[in-house]
Amino acid sequence: MTAGEIGVQPDVDPVDVRPFRLGFLSHLHGDAEPQRHYREYVELFVAADQLGFDTAWVAQHHFSPTAGRLPSPFPFLAAVAERTHHLRLGTAVITLGLEDPIRIAEDAAVLDALSGGRFELGIGGGGDPSLFAAFGKEVEGRRERNTAAVSAMVRAFRGELIPGTEHFLHPPAPGLDERIWQAATSADGAAFVGRLGNRLLLNRAQFNSDRRTDEVQLPWAEAYLGAYRGASEGRRIGLSRGVYPAKDKAAARSVIESAVLKLAEQRVARNGGALAGLTPEEYFERLHISYGSPDDVAERLASDRVLPLATDLICQFSPAAPPLQEGIAVLELIATEVAPKLGWSPAR
Repeated sequence: MTAGEIGVQPDVDPVDVRPFRLGFLSHLHGDAEPQRHYREYVELFVAADQLGFDTAWVAQHHFSPTAGRLPSPFPFLAAVAERTHHLRLGTAVITLGLEDPIRIAEDAAVLDALSGGRFELGIGGGGDPSLFAAFGKEVEGRRERNTAAVSAMVRAFRGELIPGTEHFLHPPAPGLDERIWQAATSADGAAFVGRLGNRLLLNRAQFNSDRRTDEVQLPWAEAYLGAYRGASEGRRIGLSRGVYPAKDKAAARSVIESAVLKLAEQRVARNGGALAGLTPEEYFERLHISYGSPDDVAERLASDRVLPLATDLICQFSPAAPPLQEGIAVLELIATEVAPKLGWSPAR
C-alpha cells in the first residue's frame, strides 16, 4: 500500500474552523489472549477512522498483564496504519527515559513512512523507579537526559548528522520534528515544552488534588501558550479526558464502575493509603470522568476550563474495557452525539 493509497491527512488545514480535532486514546486494557487482544483493538481504531475521528493515540505500558498491555506502540500503530486512511496516529506517551533516542527516531521514521506522514510522536520522561531498574537506567538525572534525547531526535528528523558519525537518519522523516508532543505535569514543565516549540499533552486527571483537574491544569496550559517559541501552526495542546457516554448515568456506571474503583484502589495504594474511603462518586470526580447520556457528557466537557485553549480533545474510556462492539458503540456516540454538541464535525 502506497502513501497515496493510504491517504495523507494534512496536519493543519488552513480553512479548518472547528473548535478542536477529535481524538481517541487507548491503554489497551483487557484480559484477552494477546493475539485476539491486539487484533480487536486494531478493529476499534479502524472504527474510529470510519467515524471521522481526527487522531488516535496509544499509551505505552511495560510489564502490565491487564492494565495497559502495549509495551511496543510502533508495531501496533503500523498495523493500524495499514487499515486506516485518515487518522493521525500518536503515542501518548513513549517513556523516552527508557529508550535510545536514535532508535526511537528510526522507528518513528518508518511508521511515518508507512502511514503516509500521519504519525504524531508523543513522549514523556517517566518516573517509575522499578521500570528504570528493569531497563538498567538510573532515575536520577532523567530530566536532563530526556532533554538531551529530545534534542537528538529533533536533529535527526531535520536531517543533521548523527553526532560523532557520518550517518543520517534513514528513512528520512521531514516534518516529524514539528510533530513532537511532550507530556507535562506542572506549569514549569509546560512552559519548558513551549520554549522548545513542541506540542503539549495534558493527562486525564490529577488524582491527588482536591480541586477539579481542569482547575489544576489551566495554569499549565496558559504557561505553555505564554512561553511558546515556534511557528504558530505548531502551537497545539492535546487535552486527554475520560468519557463514557451511554443511555444514562446508571447504564454508564454499570459498565465502568468496577474498573474505576479498581484504578482508584491502585492510585490509593501508590499514595500510601491517602484518599482511601471516598465514595464511588468521589472517585469518579477525582479521575475526572464525564459519563452518562451524551447530553451529560457534553455538558461536563463544555464546562472544562482547559478545553477552550485546547486544539485537540483526546477522549478515552480507559480503564473500562468493554467488548469490541460495545467499544465501537461508545466511539459512535462520541463522534455522532457528544462532540457535535461541542461544535465538532468530521473534517471529511
